[in-house]
Amino acid sequence: MIRGTRSAFLAVIGAVAIVVLGVSPVQAQPQTEVIASGLNNPRGLSFSPSGLLYVAEAGTGGAGPCFPGPEGPIVCYGHSGSVTQVGPGGQARVLTGLPSIANQDGGGFGIGPSDVSFQGSGGMYVTVGLGLDLDFSNTLPQLSDMGELVRGRLSQSDWKTVADLAEFEDANNPTGDERNTNPNSVLAMPGGQVVADAGANDLLRIAANGSISVLATFPNRDVDAPPFLGLPPGTQISMDAVPTSVVQGPDGALYVGQLTGFPFPIGGANVYRIVPGQEPEIFASGFTNIIDIAFDESGTLYVLEIFKNGLLSGDPTGALIRVDSDGTQHEVLSTGLITPGGLAFHDGHFYISNCGTCAGAGEVLRLG
Repeated sequence: MIRGTRSAFLAVIGAVAIVVLGVSPVQAQPQTEVIASGLNNPRGLSFSPSGLLYVAEAGTGGAGPCFPGPEGPIVCYGHSGSVTQVGPGGQARVLTGLPSIANQDGGGFGIGPSDVSFQGSGGMYVTVGLGLDLDFSNTLPQLSDMGELVRGRLSQSDWKTVADLAEFEDANNPTGDERNTNPNSVLAMPGGQVVADAGANDLLRIAANGSISVLATFPNRDVDAPPFLGLPPGTQISMDAVPTSVVQGPDGALYVGQLTGFPFPIGGANVYRIVPGQEPEIFASGFTNIIDIAFDESGTLYVLEIFKNGLLSGDPTGALIRVDSDGTQHEVLSTGLITPGGLAFHDGHFYISNCGTCAGAGEVLRLG
């Protein structure tokens, strides 16, 4: 799962913020087709220039070391992370042996390969998450290959580190908060890559020479404390931003979706519009636990929620939401979405990695 909080768990185009007007009644939901199955904690997905689909699998951990994970249960480290190719001939893991940690019992809720993005015919970039306080993870040298951006070399079936984001967070800590890293989403662009770090609460640029710079930081927000904490009514607590996704919009700006941290308020997540050199601004709001975002061919924004009713609800149902130009939200799909992990649009279809916290039961759905 996403490590995004430290305390408990993890513009209309042109610079004007969209104010969400509310969710419209649910319309008839589209048909879905399973095009890949048997995946291990599938997360972000992307199409290569040749038109093949690739999905990052966070893996099922391994033999250890084992330790208490960011969400409580014991997790174990291994090299079961992978990237799967999906095409007309079926599916196949084309990159294996990537680092992974996952629940000791069953291999679910993995952290490892989180997203994949292509630049040119040979540039496949993969984020490898971590989701741990660096003061702790630094005591386990086996985890030194996590919290990185890597480049997969399909012709050699291996990978190499492009940037050590855990090391950058450890040395720089751009937000000045607890030192934590969980690189979740990657966008490969000419001249470098952009990474949304859900643990560090920042957006990073990795140049072609591997140097790292900060494009934006996302500060904590004060929100109402949930009643079960037993605090006086009206008490507010600090909530991490937890940026989980980054895409380039039709206007050339960057757009970032937010999971939010504890207490994961319903309707508390935003989509931010970012122009390098300027402060992030809210583009759309009123979402719950965003895991990914995408634009279709018309420039319409779609938002994927991993838990539509909130991470504290116990309900793993997700949702795909369309955001109209006036800010109105329309639920496109919810039925059958269980902790979805990633979203992509290609040739008139949406693709969703489903059961993104499931070991061996994850799948990729095609809508329409």
